[in-house]
Amino acid sequence: MASPYKRILLKISGESLAEQGQFGISPSELAVIAAEIAAAKQSATFDLAVVVGGGNIIRGAKLAAAGKFDQSTADYMGMLGTVINGLALKEALAAVGVESRVMSAILLPSVAESFIRPRALRHFEKGRVVILTAGTGNPYFTTDTCASLRAIELNADVLLKATKVDGVYTADPRKDPSARRYESLTFGEAVEKQLGVMDLTALTMCMEHKLPLIVFDYKVPGNITRAVRGEPIGTLVRA
Repeated sequence: MASPYKRILLKISGESLAEQGQFGISPSELAVIAAEIAAAKQSATFDLAVVVGGGNIIRGAKLAAAGKFDQSTADYMGMLGTVINGLALKEALAAVGVESRVMSAILLPSVAESFIRPRALRHFEKGRVVILTAGTGNPYFTTDTCASLRAIELNADVLLKATKVDGVYTADPRKDPSARRYESLTFGEAVEKQLGVMDLTALTMCMEHKLPLIVFDYKVPGNITRAVRGEPIGTLVRA
């Protein structure tokens, strides 16, 4: 079947590749994500780009906050962490029969292609998943901002943010049992209520370009497939 979206950008965190509360890459967690992406690709027709974080390898912001590193250096270290994750995801996808290419915002010709928009579009034409790493290539920007930027740059119809909660809540549901999940809300509401959906730069970019954002729980089997099919899932954030 055809997806209601011609092109999708999926944002996954680095932590999703690690065991709960652990660092590094868990082969089992990696295999689960690859299998879910493969199932989604088999269920519908659409172009897919994936932005992967690097928090399971290193968190540049924490290093900088500790005063041990200049933030620019720490952020570049974080970018390299996303490349490690991107390479791991590429291999995991290959193992389940999904062809992909890793593209980097910083020059790493031995391991990844440089991100060039026409080249990424050509990969889509050939049915490949495009794995986008190294953030924007600049310090002081999060991978959420990278996801918004690349989604807009590649003319994606929707940005899917895969998280460990089933949407956006009025408060942290782990701390407040009365927290209520939004089925949908506007970007303006997300900013005004400081709901922590994404960082302000990322949200503003989505809002200005009217790029819808869906926040959902990737840990539920089949949820990535449901999201790409346009089924109601998680929280829809819209302009």
